[in-house]
Amino acid sequence: MNTLRKLIKESLQGYNLKKKSCSCGCNTCEDKRNLAPILNESIAPREILSEGLKYHIDNNKPLTEHVYRAGSQNYFNLWSEARALYSRGILDIKNQDDLEILTETQLGEFGMYEGKKVPLDFIMEEVELEEADKKKKTPPIGKPKRGGSKKFYVYVKDKGKVKKVSFGAPGMSVGFKNPKRRKAFAARHKCGTGEPRTSARYWSCRVGRYAKQLGLGNNFSGFW
Repeated sequence: MNTLRKLIKESLQGYNLKKKSCSCGCNTCEDKRNLAPILNESIAPREILSEGLKYHIDNNKPLTEHVYRAGSQNYFNLWSEARALYSRGILDIKNQDDLEILTETQLGEFGMYEGKKVPLDFIMEEVELEEADKKKKTPPIGKPKRGGSKKFYVYVKDKGKVKKVSFGAPGMSVGFKNPKRRKAFAARHKCGTGEPRTSARYWSCRVGRYAKQLGLGNNFSGFW
């Protein structure tokens, strides 16, 4: 349930950045690509879209810059609508963060937890998460922390089992505030080339998405 939790949290915050993420991953250079979902009008007409989805398309906004308040019914409906249309080939998703949420999470869907209907892969208040983790008696999944054998560690699900992944050189500083270092790191580690979530490379490349949680500054959506 905690898959891509911090990426989702960034979508709740609306990515209030003046500059949009760029193709190189440094999140600093100007990028005028189409970041919004693209409707394949040869398959379906524009009339089938909700007003919220039309707004994102018309204003070139990725779904992670959500038009609706996080946690509202419209918020969940829009994610569910986009996932359904994407799975049918009606929408083409260009933004990598949108794509990860639509394909690797169930945000926008609901399930039952202790007899209550709850939103899946939605970030609850931190206190609620900690209480839920205590009840489950399992470590929090997808929540990087400082410490361990390396600089950071995170628990992930691997074929139904919980696996601890350590990443980051203990003696090295995390200099992602430097655009050149970010770009060089992303290129050197080939970030975004299909590394599995169970690998240290996956989490090292995406450490910026958990920066605030790790005490490293503000979160950002690009690669390290």
